[in-house]
Amino acid sequence: MAEEAVAAAASAAPPETTVVETVEDDSSAAPQEMDVETVEATNGGKRGREEEVTTESTENGNDAKKAKVDEEKSVEEQRLEKEAAKTGPVAVGYKSFETSVQIFDYFYKFLHFWPPNLNVNKYEHGMLLDLLKKGHLEAEKKIGVGIQAFQVRYHPQWKSRCFFLVREDESADDFSFRKCVDHILPLPENMMNKGLGGGGGGGRGGGRGNWRGRGRGGKPRN
Repeated sequence: MAEEAVAAAASAAPPETTVVETVEDDSSAAPQEMDVETVEATNGGKRGREEEVTTESTENGNDAKKAKVDEEKSVEEQRLEKEAAKTGPVAVGYKSFETSVQIFDYFYKFLHFWPPNLNVNKYEHGMLLDLLKKGHLEAEKKIGVGIQAFQVRYHPQWKSRCFFLVREDESADDFSFRKCVDHILPLPENMMNKGLGGGGGGGRGGGRGNWRGRGRGGKPRN
């Protein structure tokens, strides 16, 4: 009977509870973090390559622009060197000039001083003849049978003062003293289309060529 009581007590006791500790596996989180880092690293690499490509393109564009500027500068330098190589002194007629501007100013002032339709004097005749021979690209054709006189006339088309030559056969023709000067010594570009000369006046060569007070030469010609 005692054994039956022990058995009954054993069956009435609550069952033992077994506690099992569950350890969470972080292995799934780690790969997710790695994946984010990998994506960021990949995107960062792409951005880096894109920035490098953009930088290289910009640098190549800048290099091309610089090369173009250098090329233009080189052309300008060559022109300046060419002009510098053709500096004075240079003799025209009875005078010596240091620069093309001096030659230009001499004949420009004479052009606007001498009265129209009047033969120039012997001295200025020699100056203009030498200018024509040395500076005109078709000097022989202009001179033709020979020149008996030079005059200042108003050009029928341009309505401005211009040098004219009168040949031995009485034919007359105009010529550009500006182009003649530029052929002897290159003029600055800003003087090729302007009517005003700048800088110091005539060159060296004594007191001759001072038009005021000198004889005015031959008779008027129409």
